[in-house]
Amino acid sequence: MSVFSRVHQHRFSFIVLSVWLIVMFLLNHDSAVSYKLPHSTQGNHQESLVSTTTTQNNNVQKTVLANGLTVLTKEVHTAPVVSVQVWYKVGSRDEAVGINGITHQLEHMMFKGTNSRPIQFGRLFNALGSDSNAFTYYDQTAYYNTAEREKLPALLVLEADRMQNLLINREKLESEKQVVISELQGYENNPEYRLNRSVMRALFPQHPYGLPVGGTKADVKKFTVDQVKKYYQEFYSPDRAVLVIVGDFQTAPTLNRVREVFGKIANHHHSSPVSTAAVPQVATSSSTVVLKEPGTNPLLEVVYPVPNIKEPDIPALSVMDYILSAGKNSYLYHQLVESGLASDVTGSLSSLRAGGWYNISVTPGLNQDLQNIETGLTRAIAQLAQKGITSDQVERAKTQILASVILNSRDINSQGMQLGTDETTTGDYLYTERYLDGIRQVQAADVIQVINKYLKPETRVVGRFEPTQPESKSADKSTPSLTQEKFAGGAPLVPAEMVKYLPKVEESNSQWQLNTPQQYTFANGLRLLLLPDKSTPTVTLRGYIKAGPEFDPKNKGGLAALVADNLMNGTTTKDMLTIAKALEDRGADLEFAAYREGVRIKGVSLASDLPVLLETLTDVVKNSTFPGKELELSRQQALTSLYSELDDPDKVANRTFLQSIYPQKHPLHNLPTEESIKQISHEDVLDFKQKHYRPDTTVLALVGDFDVEKVRSLIQAQLGDWQVQGKPPDLTYPTVNMPEKVVNLNPVLPGKVQAITYMGYTGIKRQDPRFYAAMILNQILGGDTLSSRLGAEVRDRQGLTYGIYSNFLASKNTGTFLIEMQTSPEDTSKAIASTRKLLQQIHQQGVTNLEVDLAKRTLISNYNVSLADPEQLTHRILMNEVYGLDEKELFSFSQKIEQVTLSQVNQAARELLHPDKIVVVTAGPQVAELQSIR
Repeated sequence: MSVFSRVHQHRFSFIVLSVWLIVMFLLNHDSAVSYKLPHSTQGNHQESLVSTTTTQNNNVQKTVLANGLTVLTKEVHTAPVVSVQVWYKVGSRDEAVGINGITHQLEHMMFKGTNSRPIQFGRLFNALGSDSNAFTYYDQTAYYNTAEREKLPALLVLEADRMQNLLINREKLESEKQVVISELQGYENNPEYRLNRSVMRALFPQHPYGLPVGGTKADVKKFTVDQVKKYYQEFYSPDRAVLVIVGDFQTAPTLNRVREVFGKIANHHHSSPVSTAAVPQVATSSSTVVLKEPGTNPLLEVVYPVPNIKEPDIPALSVMDYILSAGKNSYLYHQLVESGLASDVTGSLSSLRAGGWYNISVTPGLNQDLQNIETGLTRAIAQLAQKGITSDQVERAKTQILASVILNSRDINSQGMQLGTDETTTGDYLYTERYLDGIRQVQAADVIQVINKYLKPETRVVGRFEPTQPESKSADKSTPSLTQEKFAGGAPLVPAEMVKYLPKVEESNSQWQLNTPQQYTFANGLRLLLLPDKSTPTVTLRGYIKAGPEFDPKNKGGLAALVADNLMNGTTTKDMLTIAKALEDRGADLEFAAYREGVRIKGVSLASDLPVLLETLTDVVKNSTFPGKELELSRQQALTSLYSELDDPDKVANRTFLQSIYPQKHPLHNLPTEESIKQISHEDVLDFKQKHYRPDTTVLALVGDFDVEKVRSLIQAQLGDWQVQGKPPDLTYPTVNMPEKVVNLNPVLPGKVQAITYMGYTGIKRQDPRFYAAMILNQILGGDTLSSRLGAEVRDRQGLTYGIYSNFLASKNTGTFLIEMQTSPEDTSKAIASTRKLLQQIHQQGVTNLEVDLAKRTLISNYNVSLADPEQLTHRILMNEVYGLDEKELFSFSQKIEQVTLSQVNQAARELLHPDKIVVVTAGPQVAELQSIR
């Protein structure tokens, strides 16, 4: 459950309509859209409740029930899964000062149970194996579930139940208010969030768009049961809701089921929406907001008002956004980043029901003045409007937008999100079709026109974050008090009576059509896995090179990351902009990133552009030269990123945790520092690349619309002659002992309002025979914050945290067990105490057979759902090979989970859970009860 903040938005906010439609646009064909006239269903009273109008756009059908519920259905038969989403036409736009955040609060309450099912709905969704969550935004609130197709009727029953029978009482509300406040405090830790909140309030001083979507602590604390009930009754009504179903189902019988489940729900609102400000009144003149607060990196944010989503200028504004800020060939990257003024620049267009804004965010280069950057930005935009835009820039932007629609539509959840967004924001589920048609018509003159019309200095709001550096206070050194909170974890998380609340689920008849990936090993040792998938005209690429931070020299932490970040900055034949342009001209993407073990490669393209994607990959891994200018820029960006990390409680907690459980000679102990990054030389980078980027330590996996033999031959021709000398470097991972007792650390970061806690120690590797039992144990313990034992106790009952999770991070060479949570500083010791006691309880008493059965069901269902997403499928294929698992693992994982016994899970609990030998790191505010060990 989350708030959609600016940083979480897609660059292209309208992701997908349907694959066939987008292909039409890309091929420059006329739109093949058919319409059916609306009609009324005549008949008895039962029928009159169900369907009043139906329209269809090929396989997207819109049906409106007599009670006003809009139903959008789209059959996608590529995998036996479905996405069921309910969108309500209510968001923070419908709020006012004093009740800011009530929409978000109600979203949380929708998981607390109903009069007919007084149980945490997260447990019910979890028991169904559904990937379920929700979000609140300015114009809508959405609840989404993705599960195997036989779970569709059960998901409909649960969504209909909470649409009409939500249980709201004082106890549940008070507990969840604390959870919401915890969430808001997490946002408060981020200077970018605080700056954006201030800028938006200045831009929309008299409109709810200027209020934070999640609300404020002051307002949330004052919410009453009557207020929340009234809001629920007003907005959670069928005629203000859109039900979206996408996936492997048959439309006619599914609509009959929808009519049975939803058709009799009455409309129960009686008043007008809270918000009366239909059209935002923006600031009448330019203004500047300055925040001087604790932090590390300064920030600049410039926001311009733009019209609502239905205005004809929106396509041209979208093209303008891509020209200004999309990729290394973008105008602002050239003007601000390449010049050294900025370390990073991003643009974001938000077009909503009542209005919108265009946001430019700049992270300054080291030692750069915010005023100089603001002046440079203003001058750059003015010069662009004066000198004009080339047709190449426009066509590149249009191609990127159109390609992004396809590439972001590869899974059914995203397709449902697009339909829900369009219908609730514009009232037209075909909006994206018309939007894309508008994109195709945009010309250079249109872009200049919208720049002159909207990017005017006199209408903008400028935000500056100027960090202060107060003296850090040391943490209290008193003995930790970890036993004060009353613990109520004696009962199993999922008691037997919970099962009675589950809707009936038909026996699984899912037929997975996946084939085994075809494997090839070239003479030079490169391994290749290929799986054709004709469901979308795209290709997803994932890769692994054994060249990660584990090989960083002791005094040069960050070297592996710097090499990976610079691979695409120049080769023996191409400079950085040429490399970037080859991909950007086609809307393709290729990235290299250093992870905890190894370097991961991520690539995606339209199927027709796969040769360009592979050609770029080949060139940079074989011929990269690391030009000096780009290397220095990347070093500055790495330092800026490091400074931000050292001001982020989550990153600081993670760094401290790793260095506390792994000794100095262990590869995972060596982390980047300011000193280590600064002393990395050009020779270090070249030497690291030569030693560690090798075909015999590289694995590539591709899933998509291609001919296997043609792709194999293409990769053979391009990478088959990649040769290196000698054997690949290897590492010895030293044995790591468990801590002898509980170790508490509290790194204090000035100005933070929420604490982030990491708890854990070393764990199992992926090849450990206890892995599958550990997965089941973890699912019960903390695999899901709404349904796990940790979630039920620490989050739901005590309301101490917004999120708490556990995980066995099992890699090839290392393993880590960790629990992470976020808490108010006054609640931290209570949350840690409860967590340790619950670990002790499971360690000693074990779990129940029913919990194991439900955890198996959840893991298997979630795994099956993941195979329907090309991103996750390709990643699984790749990592199975990296971990040395056999080729059958892709299909035998579920069987191995099913074969685990209760005794094996409880044995794993005894062997793997050690509440009295655990490292506890809490970063952020000072927590007086925790002992600081430095």
